[in-house]
Amino acid sequence: MSATIDFFFSYGSTYSYLSIMRVEGLAAAAGVAVRWRPFFARKIMEEQNNRPFLGKPVKTKYMWRDVERRAAQFGIPFNCIPPYPITPSTVPHRVGLVASRQGWCPEFSRAVYRDWFMQHKDLGQTTRVAEAVASLGHDPEKVLAEAGTPEVEVMLESETDVARKLGIFGSPTFVVGEEVFWGDDRLEIALEWWKAKK
Repeated sequence: MSATIDFFFSYGSTYSYLSIMRVEGLAAAAGVAVRWRPFFARKIMEEQNNRPFLGKPVKTKYMWRDVERRAAQFGIPFNCIPPYPITPSTVPHRVGLVASRQGWCPEFSRAVYRDWFMQHKDLGQTTRVAEAVASLGHDPEKVLAEAGTPEVEVMLESETDVARKLGIFGSPTFVVGEEVFWGDDRLEIALEWWKAKK
């Protein structure tokens, strides 16, 4: 089995914050590399009429308390409830794909999620994405221009289609071989599965 775990995630997913902050450390300890794969979960969820929190205040309240508890458990910062849902946009996903291709997707993802959860900046807004890119020492104008090319649009469609074909329906999701593990609470289980099968 490949010494790689595929990490499918979508910007704007609340539980993905926890995984984005945890996955590299846990994977390194397990001796496995992580392939960061941004995809547009919203599209798949709309196709499946899957709107987990829309119009469900009790479930939404539980979700935020659960994220807060898990963040405290893992020593991940949490500064009250951030704006939610974010502005629907593919911009962070496309920038994430550019960053993935250039080798800085983990840093970008942590930056925009820290901005969202700790500074309460809407990561769906292009200006917020640009700020995160600049904070990492990259040229936001250049990166956003590349992210807006037809090539990157096709990449996002392709990654979303790969996720669809794997049976992925939400974010975060970890894929080990052909096994799919959905949810931040499945991260450790996915790594254990990889160690057992390698």
